[in-house]
Amino acid sequence: MQIPVVRNILEANARIAADLKDFFAGKGILVLNLMSSPGAGKTTLLERTLTDLAPELRMAVVEGDLQTDNDARRVAATGAQAVQINTEGGCHLTSSQVQEAIKSLDLEGLDILFIENVGNLVCPAEFDVGEDFKVTLLSVAEGDDKPEKYPLMFHISAALVLNKVDLLPYVDFDLDRASRHARVLNECISVFPVSARSREGLDAWYDWLRQRLAAKRASA
Repeated sequence: MQIPVVRNILEANARIAADLKDFFAGKGILVLNLMSSPGAGKTTLLERTLTDLAPELRMAVVEGDLQTDNDARRVAATGAQAVQINTEGGCHLTSSQVQEAIKSLDLEGLDILFIENVGNLVCPAEFDVGEDFKVTLLSVAEGDDKPEKYPLMFHISAALVLNKVDLLPYVDFDLDRASRHARVLNECISVFPVSARSREGLDAWYDWLRQRLAAKRASA
């Protein structure tokens, strides 16, 4: 009797996610669901992105975490709007949580909404939260076999950000191998080797954001 319950949860989440997609489309907002394991650098990447693109784009962030508002405070320090969701032990965000959280944001004139999911390479992949694209971060400190070990996460992502490349001289990580295995799972995935700390490679990531925003508004 547990299978119908699981299915009902996923179906309910999908219905709200579809409503959110329509809502964001009506406002011309590009929505990205950022996923990774804990410590891969999602918040640091957001800090850089929000700061560097502030002169040209209006952005906001929904922060997901089990406890604390530490990451939301870091994001807000850039001048961007931020709202925190504490899941109290939940391993992923849901569309209903995002639907409630955005009530705290001024969405008029917004260009990009980032949803920083709970640090986890499994559960967030199962739940759509109304995003246009999923983006997975993988730090070079984690190992280049992660696409093989967690295939769904990389299969469904439009972009893979390989973060902390400034550490490559000190870790055993093969960028080509990680990229190759990700593309076996998703031949269309865009791969960005970056260092959010040193800003290496960020221009290509920023161009991708601009292109995705322009494409969404052109299609609308």
